[in-house]
Amino acid sequence: MFVALNELLGLSVEQPERSKLILLCATQTDASFLLHHFLSFYLKAGCKVCFLAFVQSFSHYNSVAQKLGVSLLTAKEQNQLVFFEGLKVANQVFFSDAQKSEDPNPFQFISGDGSDLKQLYHFVRTSLNPSADGYRWKFPVVIIDDPGVLLSLGVRLTDVLNFVHYCRATVNDELKGNLVFLVRSSEASEDEENELLGKALRHQAHSVLWAEGLASGYCKEVHGQLTILEKDSQESGGARDPRRVFQYQIQDKNVAFFARGMSAAVL
Repeated sequence: MFVALNELLGLSVEQPERSKLILLCATQTDASFLLHHFLSFYLKAGCKVCFLAFVQSFSHYNSVAQKLGVSLLTAKEQNQLVFFEGLKVANQVFFSDAQKSEDPNPFQFISGDGSDLKQLYHFVRTSLNPSADGYRWKFPVVIIDDPGVLLSLGVRLTDVLNFVHYCRATVNDELKGNLVFLVRSSEASEDEENELLGKALRHQAHSVLWAEGLASGYCKEVHGQLTILEKDSQESGGARDPRRVFQYQIQDKNVAFFARGMSAAVL
């Protein structure tokens, strides 16, 4: 995890906030560093994590996590992390006899009309059940990278939103846990449904972290701009500005944040 980002957000591994929907947005840039931060943060905080990875392989996420001081393999062995590798599971549906398996494949909707995400929700719900060894984690966290991929697999927007609704009801309301979604978009995108999904999730989220590429284009010293919108602060009348904007530079094992135009490279 990135200490500087924790300081910006006021987060602590000792007392992480609960019952939150945290939305990570990426426009014209790669915001996966935010996803890796929250994955390592909640594992270090002692939470039970269910990670639905629709974009990259387990080895990719584990490689980055190791740089941040976390072993996803160890977390899996300790039943702290339930990792769903969407790319591999999708291949099983396309190229094997998954239908003949006794356990329904959570991605079985691919071979249907794309409307039935019940098995995927069932996977999420059962993965959050108490561990067989009796160990009690702080609270559950579900991380999804990227729910927009479901649209490209033929799932209707209304069914994706229904899936999100059931996850919120279970994780946020019933179990008092957190949801973290990373969605990708483009200012010139013609994918209307993906843009509508992003808007719907931004409306529901308690916190939005929006990473954008620089309008001036690529810069070696400044990699992008991060807008942090904390709705809870606005609704509670808190002293902190609910909308804050920073620029950032991604380093090997860290991320540096600074006010717009205040990078040492441009002063």
